[in-house]
Amino acid sequence: MKAILRKKEGNKTAAPRLSGRRRWREFLGSSAFLGPSLIGVGVFFIIPFFIVVYYSLINNPVQKEFVFLDNFKKLFDNYSFKVAATNTLRFSGVAVPAAVILSLLLALMLECRIPLKSQFRTFFLSPMMVPIASVVLIWQVLFHYNGTVNQIMALFGVDKIDWLRSEHCMLVVTLLFLWKNLGYNMILFMANLANIPKELLEVAEVEGAGKLYTFFRIKLRYLSPTILFVTILSLINSFKVFREVYLLTGDYPYEGLYMLQHFMANTFRSLDYQKLASAAVVMAIVMVFIIALLFIVEDRFGKDVEQ
Repeated sequence: MKAILRKKEGNKTAAPRLSGRRRWREFLGSSAFLGPSLIGVGVFFIIPFFIVVYYSLINNPVQKEFVFLDNFKKLFDNYSFKVAATNTLRFSGVAVPAAVILSLLLALMLECRIPLKSQFRTFFLSPMMVPIASVVLIWQVLFHYNGTVNQIMALFGVDKIDWLRSEHCMLVVTLLFLWKNLGYNMILFMANLANIPKELLEVAEVEGAGKLYTFFRIKLRYLSPTILFVTILSLINSFKVFREVYLLTGDYPYEGLYMLQHFMANTFRSLDYQKLASAAVVMAIVMVFIIALLFIVEDRFGKDVEQ
């Protein structure tokens, strides 16, 4: 009897050991699959970021004296950085909300039964297939001083406008940004609208809820994760608008189009690593703060939907 009890006790103690070994093997297997990706992220993203932070805190790469926030003070006293930061924030503050709102309106419109629905969808998706250099060439033809837009305005007796060298320059780039990005954002919203439970919409309709109530109380709450994703995606794309502006105007554009990427590219050419690193750290902090704020707002707004 004692031998049987000992054998049972031995089996009970052996089982956890086997499960522990199995867990360890699963951990090693997962680490083996994740290892290359983690190494790549560490080598190409995390380590370079800390190197940039290190360069922003020293006087130069040769002496390597720790100066703490002196580089940031010089950066905020730099006129070019102030202009670039102001233009970038102003562009993002206009283009990002416009991209989110217009793409959502387009998705809601295409959800309804309208004529030429497929052609309309194709029109907004076509910019995704066109190279950016070709798009910029079209914009140069449209908004040149002797371009198509000014020719049409001249028919109505309106004087010509130098679109890329006047206060209207930001409008040109904003239209280009919207035309390039609305189609993709629209598809994301259309996919999420299709996943909203039809039962809720039918119940709301039976209960006599209006279209505005249904949109704000049901659809908008289910769309909150997609709105967050589209906003972050549009924000990132707005900070990358440098390539369009560069192809339109070159290294040193009109002051109203001088973006942070212009400042960083020109600083890199002058080998001023401290100023460049400080600007990159400031830009990263601002991006993290804005994205964290968006996550907080989305979490509070869409919490009841998840529950």
